[in-house]
Amino acid sequence: MVKWMKNYFDLPGHETTLKREFLAGLISFITIVYIIAVNGAILSESGIPLEAAIIATIITSFVGCWLMGFWANAPIILVPGMGINAMFSYTLVHSMGLTWQEALAVVVISGLIVTIISFTQLAQLLLDSIPSSLKHGITVGLGLFLALIGLEKGGLITRGENSLLALGDLSSPFVIATLMSVVLAVVLFMRNVPGNFLISIIAGTSIAAVLGVISFDELSTWTVPLDQYPSLFGAISFSGFGSFSFFVAVFSLTMVLLFENIGLINGHLNMTNRPEKFSRSFQANGVSIFTSGIFGTSPTVATVETTAGIAAGGRTGVTAIVTGSLFLLSLFAIPLVKLIPGSAIAPVLMIIGGLMVQQVKQIDFQDFSEGFPAFLVIVMIPFSYSIADGIAFGFIAYPLVKFALGKAKEVPIPLYVIATLFFLTFVAHVY
Repeated sequence: MVKWMKNYFDLPGHETTLKREFLAGLISFITIVYIIAVNGAILSESGIPLEAAIIATIITSFVGCWLMGFWANAPIILVPGMGINAMFSYTLVHSMGLTWQEALAVVVISGLIVTIISFTQLAQLLLDSIPSSLKHGITVGLGLFLALIGLEKGGLITRGENSLLALGDLSSPFVIATLMSVVLAVVLFMRNVPGNFLISIIAGTSIAAVLGVISFDELSTWTVPLDQYPSLFGAISFSGFGSFSFFVAVFSLTMVLLFENIGLINGHLNMTNRPEKFSRSFQANGVSIFTSGIFGTSPTVATVETTAGIAAGGRTGVTAIVTGSLFLLSLFAIPLVKLIPGSAIAPVLMIIGGLMVQQVKQIDFQDFSEGFPAFLVIVMIPFSYSIADGIAFGFIAYPLVKFALGKAKEVPIPLYVIATLFFLTFVAHVY
């Protein structure tokens, strides 16, 4: 078995080991496992039963990670995406008036479109049409976004009235646990201690336990609500097919999924120095989105927390497969997994965010036509709390700035089309 895995995933060729891949998969799982509870809660706002939504999230994550691992041999984690789940519940259902069953049908159709594109030359054409300044801007923006998530998870930053950010209560036990964990994580990382992220998470959890941050009450109350799930599996409805709202929903969701995942997958693969894996990774992503609707959840994305596994040494599909397997096992241990506090996870996200921000050096800010659109991507991803919106602002600005400076010929024709489609997406949301 071990020999087969080494050969199938080409571990020697990727200069990695099974031990390192398993550790990276564990790290990826620990940093993204919060999605089980959070995604379930957001989907329940659309009318989907909470317990069933939790099961759907777990199964979808398991299948998505295995698709990525076996088909693309990439350490990219596919789980229902934050932001996309809010779009599903609050935009498609509450604002546009679709039922959650119809919204799942929108997911299936969007997934089918993304899958078809991923198996054609159009996927590579879209990737090649994105200027390097925007690609680097996406990576930097994602780094800031990841750091912001870490700061919020650790309580160092809080949201007050009107979602305004403010400094957290530095005297609270939770924030103290975060600060202690940050110091420990940074020291371990800078000294390049093997397994530093895992050690810092375990130590951070222990610190939180000592400070009384963790409650053990849920450990004895959890049961697996499998009886709730059959009513959700395959519960898609095409009754709204052909209506204007349904068309706008498909168009908007497809645009977001296409370019958010193109940006994420490209950024992740650049971290591993394996850009040649883009095609298969994007294909796995498309199929995963399609299955998301069937399993009963919002679409999967190449989650930004993937960078945690990559930073821990993950280079092959083994990382993704381990993460996916842990998702499936979490069905029977959700309270135990939920014991890991945000104070223990926050330092890892903040460190990785700091690493990703270093890509800003690759952007030519002396050329305003290249630097300003990249700057918009960088600031809008964290400030709008939306990867898709941040990318859209940069993609729309790029041809406009080039045109204003008399450099319109430097813009690839596909980018004009992409910018127009993003603009139409914004218009569709308004009307």
